[in-house]
Amino acid sequence: MKLSDMLSIDVVEADLKAKDKNGVIEELVDLLIKTEKITQRDKVIAAVLAREDMMTTGIGHGVAIPHAKSDKVNNIDETFNKSMQGIDMDNPIIVVAFGRSVQGIEFGAADGVPVHLFFLLIASGEGSSLHIKALARISRLLKHHYIRELLKKAKDAESMLEILKTEEAKRLE
Repeated sequence: MKLSDMLSIDVVEADLKAKDKNGVIEELVDLLIKTEKITQRDKVIAAVLAREDMMTTGIGHGVAIPHAKSDKVNNIDETFNKSMQGIDMDNPIIVVAFGRSVQGIEFGAADGVPVHLFFLLIASGEGSSLHIKALARISRLLKHHYIRELLKKAKDAESMLEILKTEEAKRLE
């Protein structure tokens, strides 16, 4: 499973406008709504915020991975389908959006550092194993300071997506 296969340019935002945690989650959910990868915006947002209430998903070093399970996940793109060999894709499993806040957002991260890079994961109920694998893959990739800095300095969403693809191929194949 490749993180870069779960992302497309229409779910990557290089300049999040949000000023707080709720705004970031809403903005990322809206990317998934706009691309019809999920339905029922308010229920998905409520699920993500309920997860945040249990424990912050700000993992430190300027990174947060808000996530939740929802039965409101829609179809997943063909590239992702091909990467999921052996998994029944008649029932969608997980969708991802990626955003960057240039100014940084207070997200309650364990290290107290404002968050700049956000990966939102929404998994269907059947997607537990894949959900955990996706969280781990993002964490492994973004533990590298160099990659975080490249993503923070990228000029646009296309560049951010290309950096993820390149670095993932180098480090996690």
